[in-house]
Amino acid sequence: MTDPRAQTVGDLGERALLARILAVLGDASRAEVGPGDDAAVLSAPGGRIVVTTDTLVHGPDFRLAWSGGFDLGFKSAAVNLADVAAMGARPTALFVALALPDETTLGFVEDLARGLRGACADLAPGCAVEGGDLTASDTLTIAVTAIGVLDGRPPVLRSGARPADVVAVAGELGAAARGLALLFDRFRDAEGRPVPVDAGALTAAERDDLAAQLRPRPPIALGPVAADAGATAMMDVSDGLLVDATRLAEASRVSIDLDAGMDADDLRGGEGHALLACFPPEVHLPAGFRAVGRVAPREGSSAVTVGGAPVTGHLGWDPHRDWDAGRG
Repeated sequence: MTDPRAQTVGDLGERALLARILAVLGDASRAEVGPGDDAAVLSAPGGRIVVTTDTLVHGPDFRLAWSGGFDLGFKSAAVNLADVAAMGARPTALFVALALPDETTLGFVEDLARGLRGACADLAPGCAVEGGDLTASDTLTIAVTAIGVLDGRPPVLRSGARPADVVAVAGELGAAARGLALLFDRFRDAEGRPVPVDAGALTAAERDDLAAQLRPRPPIALGPVAADAGATAMMDVSDGLLVDATRLAEASRVSIDLDAGMDADDLRGGEGHALLACFPPEVHLPAGFRAVGRVAPREGSSAVTVGGAPVTGHLGWDPHRDWDAGRG
């Protein structure tokens, strides 16, 4: 008997595929009008919303030899939820556009939908997929737009850090970068093409690093907590602590001195989607945050230093520079 999940999206067509996706997503919608109409209708407690979008493309952002459908759905949601949390907002809705090669199987798409739903349930309860789009493409692409509400609080911007603020981080640093290095070092063939991961060949620590890369778990709930505690600036660490601390420092026109002795992976590794925040020195750091540096007045050309020393060389991930153009 033929496995219905082996049907391809090319054979199913858009209408049948959408029906299967909606069946997987289920009744998680909290919108006034959810999936199924021309657009969703959402309430906006507090009168203001935050909106962000992120696109994952096969090649520079993931490799199918390494990532299953559930992992991709989970990660696609997580990276957007983290951007909402970094504004001090509570995520309420995702809109997902899928560009699918015709040979993509129904099983893969259903797993992707389960990953989206699982990330919302685990990381941002009350948030759900409320709509999106389907189209065909030779390159698998997942574009997610996330919406969040501020619940009456002002947004926390990158530009609010002040001298003497404590720089703090919530979430993992370095693990996702080690997981990516593991994939490139151990799971490619002689021509550099990705090959499936042999989980049995990994230690427990390596499996944890791989999970941090393929299925990151940002501390979404701590975004509003940080805002309520008085965070002056905040952002999602997507490209590495050095890169993103530089962005925050430049937006705030200050310098950031990170603590000496931090691990290189923690400094330069991205994709863990930790939260980087600045707090006034008199504020007791919320549970889950740990101090990693201080804000200083901007003097000279260095936006970020480590132990007082300027940072040189490779700071973190840049897809236009670091993608190896490999497929798989």
